[in-house]
Amino acid sequence: MTLYKRYVSPVSPAVYPHLTLLLLSIGVFFTAWFFVYEVTGTKYTRNLKKELTISFVAALFTGFGLLFLLLWVGIYV
Repeated sequence: MTLYKRYVSPVSPAVYPHLTLLLLSIGVFFTAWFFVYEVTGTKYTRNLKKELTISFVAALFTGFGLLFLLLWVGIYV
């Protein structure tokens, strides 16, 4: 009789490739949006709150996408 139950991941390893592609695609989209916003805007039309929001969302999706990429290829196993 064991006292401990085996740990089961909340995310199935079968969906790692799909999550990787989805999250990295969203992250690339927001990164591209940030770069276009920075290049096309002047110092009078830029908004710091918008810049920080877009960059935070891009970093968040890219970070989670890279996490699932590492899990997918077996680095964090």
